[in-house]
Amino acid sequence: MLPLQDLVVLDLTIARAGPTAVRLLADWGANVVRIEPVSSNSGSLTGRRDGSDEQNLHRNKRSVCIDLKSKRGQETFAELVRRADVVVENFRAPVKHRLGVDYQSLRALNERVILASISGFGQTGPYSDRGGVDQIVQGTSGLMSITGHKDQGPTRVGIAISDTTAGMFLGQGILLALIHREKTGKGDWVHTSLLEGMLCKLDFQGARYTMLGEVPEQQGNDHPTAFPMGTFRCKTGWVNIAAMSDKMWNALLDVLNAASLKEVEDYSSVAGRIRNKEALRNDLEQVLANFSVEDLVEPVNAAGVPCGPINSVADAYEDPQAKHLKVTKTAPHKRLGDIGLLRSPIQMENAPQSETFDRSAPEPGEHSREILLEFGFSDHQVDELVACGAVGEY
Repeated sequence: MLPLQDLVVLDLTIARAGPTAVRLLADWGANVVRIEPVSSNSGSLTGRRDGSDEQNLHRNKRSVCIDLKSKRGQETFAELVRRADVVVENFRAPVKHRLGVDYQSLRALNERVILASISGFGQTGPYSDRGGVDQIVQGTSGLMSITGHKDQGPTRVGIAISDTTAGMFLGQGILLALIHREKTGKGDWVHTSLLEGMLCKLDFQGARYTMLGEVPEQQGNDHPTAFPMGTFRCKTGWVNIAAMSDKMWNALLDVLNAASLKEVEDYSSVAGRIRNKEALRNDLEQVLANFSVEDLVEPVNAAGVPCGPINSVADAYEDPQAKHLKVTKTAPHKRLGDIGLLRSPIQMENAPQSETFDRSAPEPGEHSREILLEFGFSDHQVDELVACGAVGEY
């Protein structure tokens, strides 16, 4: 019994942000129907369908190919909308209206349907017609200006953070709209954008500006408002340490047998440590040079000070805690066998996740006939739609 198993979701999205939102719904039981162009092939904007990216984005979904540019294709889509709970799209406004995927058109077919839209810069405004690409929004949002080391130029975050952030927010928005529908009986148009997601994700850095007028700058691996809280060199490489308070600072020095640093007046307060951070970094790293990463992590944590290694991606997934949490699951694939993918990070005690994914990412049109039959079409009608090119089969 998964919480979303009674939902029917039509997924029209491409690239990453939209599919990220839909993936949340698919992982928690929604019947997700991915609607793809008839001309679709084994690849997409994010790579070949058998690739790791496509498989991770589209697991637990089924696919039907419909030509939304044709009259018969639009009629077919309309029949699906009449029985759907949610439609998710990331078209530009003119395309949305031309294809009949705007909220007014969908609401005329189904008053309870929820349209969920995602864009680069919002549905209205001076940038609304621009395409949304993760790196462009990382720059526009100010994120790149606070990422990386000072005087080394702006730095991109190593993942598609504005895409995935906007997708997560849209997923939350869909759930809010579903709850609201329970109260009103009516659907809604819920939308967000990569820019809105990233400006919100700036969080305390953004609030420093909006409330105090402070403009954050690059701090490298240091926390912008606390020290020592960052990455420090030790005997065998680098380690993260977060000793923000006086209590943590003194506990760290006890573990390091560095009583002499307790006597330094400049380091005796939170404000003093921030003010003298470069001198403190030098003194602290001289002490840390006597310790390996392995020497530090357990005892420093045991003293109540957060401390951790700088793992590679491989190290992170092979870490004992990650293994314990079972952050990966397999999905059956007809050509590749069982493939390892990343599970939803949400845990529900009374609705536990299955040990494996139900299905790997579908081939475009793999389930066209199966889906249309479920939605009330006859085999003869599907044959006609395939013959005229309105529907494609894998």
